[in-house]
Amino acid sequence: MKINVMQDVLQANDRIAEENRQLFEEKHNLVLNLMSSPGAGKTSLLERTAERVAGKLRLGVIVGDIETTRDADRIGKFNIPAIQLTTGTACHLDANMVASALPHLKLDNIDILVVENVGNLVCPAEFIVGEDYKIMILSVTEGDEKPLKYPLMFRESALMLINKIDLLQYTNFSLKEARANALKINPDIDIIEISCTNGAGLDEWVSWLTAKHRDKTGGAGHA
Repeated sequence: MKINVMQDVLQANDRIAEENRQLFEEKHNLVLNLMSSPGAGKTSLLERTAERVAGKLRLGVIVGDIETTRDADRIGKFNIPAIQLTTGTACHLDANMVASALPHLKLDNIDILVVENVGNLVCPAEFIVGEDYKIMILSVTEGDEKPLKYPLMFRESALMLINKIDLLQYTNFSLKEARANALKINPDIDIIEISCTNGAGLDEWVSWLTAKHRDKTGGAGHA
């Protein structure tokens, strides 16, 4: 007798993810699942985003890390509600973990909820949490071949942010190759080049974010 344990795990996860999704729909939250390898710049992106959308869009963040509350503490300095989930040995957040954080957030006061997933290019892409979009960050210090080596991450993502472009001159990273490799895996993926250090591309990122929020809510803003 063969038992497909992984299939059972994913099916259970998907049921809880659907419950999360229904709650997000009710509360009119745009939900993003932000993924990357460790150190690619997820938290820095959220800090820069908070600065640019202040007074326009209300952010909330669920942070996943194996240990420490460092990232949630950084985000909390921007007066953004941030819940830290420490996973111990788990290399990703799943729908049940995200569900456990929701009672601690006032979803009625959040326009965009970002799930900052555990740094990993494999596991987070396998689990939906109830999000509208998966977004992944690829930094120029990692290598332009990553879409080919970790295809699921890029196939599942609606947007790839190529971060740390201010460091391009110090690497052999090719923006052209990275774009071509990502589009080979996912022809529909949006691609924006950014730097959280010098601000390049961040206005385009915020425009993308604002457009997705407008699409989700029909243009309705908060009071």
